[in-house]
Amino acid sequence: MSSEIPSHALQLQSTIRSDATLELSLAEVPVPDPGEGEVLVRVEAAPINPSDMGLLFGPADMATARAGGTAERPVVTADVPEKLLKTVTARIDQPLACGNEGAGVVVAAGASPASQALLGRTVALLGGAMYAQYRLAPAALCLPLSEGTTPAEGASCFVNPLTALGMVETMKREGHEALVHTAAASNLGQMLVRLCQADGVPLVNIVRKPEHAGLLVDLGAEFVCDSSAAGFQEALVEALVQTGATLAFDATGGGRLASRILSAMESALSRNASAFNRYGSETHKQVYIYGGLERSQTVLDRTYGMAWGVGGWLLPPFLKRIGPEAAQRLRERVAREIRTLFASDYAQEVSLVEALQLDTIRAYGQQATGEKVLIDPSRGL
Repeated sequence: MSSEIPSHALQLQSTIRSDATLELSLAEVPVPDPGEGEVLVRVEAAPINPSDMGLLFGPADMATARAGGTAERPVVTADVPEKLLKTVTARIDQPLACGNEGAGVVVAAGASPASQALLGRTVALLGGAMYAQYRLAPAALCLPLSEGTTPAEGASCFVNPLTALGMVETMKREGHEALVHTAAASNLGQMLVRLCQADGVPLVNIVRKPEHAGLLVDLGAEFVCDSSAAGFQEALVEALVQTGATLAFDATGGGRLASRILSAMESALSRNASAFNRYGSETHKQVYIYGGLERSQTVLDRTYGMAWGVGGWLLPPFLKRIGPEAAQRLRERVAREIRTLFASDYAQEVSLVEALQLDTIRAYGQQATGEKVLIDPSRGL
């Protein structure tokens, strides 16, 4: 890998064209000089998270994806259904840089003491445009990693770890005693299992396949419910009775799962009720939808009284809500425990060019458990 900083470097961009097509390509962009309070990071690791795919693919039908360009500069094109084109009017014909988070080495720094202190350090970043060989960033937004931590180990410092911590923090701030989490065998779900074990938080894990249940049991998860099993609802109620969980985070979004969780919470609460109340339990039950693995509409069958809520939950607004001091405390914990509680596993590591190969796109586009992909933009530098 060359230590010389080039004048231009590659950046992965996503463009939705007015002709109803999506184009994924590698663009050569200028490598900027850092200003006083800025640093230039040579990006060496950036994960592809489910949250990245909304920007990468937009509403395109990736089953129509086709390869073009050259071996060095691949271009992937896919069709956007005409009825969905109006949902992305604001981004039509605008190349957008992708990649929420990543890590790398600071190779140039501005004059400020904070910037100079990071020169040569391995840092993690959250701020977009991370699928690029170089990323300019304010020094204040860089998270220095502990000595010996590699960029690959620190690449997923933000989205999954801070989401897991944010779930637990939300539970505490809203007065709940335990959590429910769906799609729980995911990278995030496994992280949440470890975190809740370490912090003594009761956790009910909902998975969609028997093998996923076995994976979590092997991790030491105490309460695992398989939504594909015949006795799922009864098992969920029993787990909620034992944990007292009245807060859930749902990664699926569509379908009836949120409603089934609320119904199970109401059944668990009513089991020990001293008297009948026609309006149901007065204990508030809350489901936050934070993902969209299931693209169908969310269906609510109201069988859980009147004390309930369903809403959306996203990491950036949560961090703003708790304030910079509390958010920094969470970031520092992630940096301390990135190789233990918050460690991430990847099925494969690819270059920017390889990330635009159809086989690779199909792999990470499925969002399958255990198939997380890490991009190393520095390959070939």
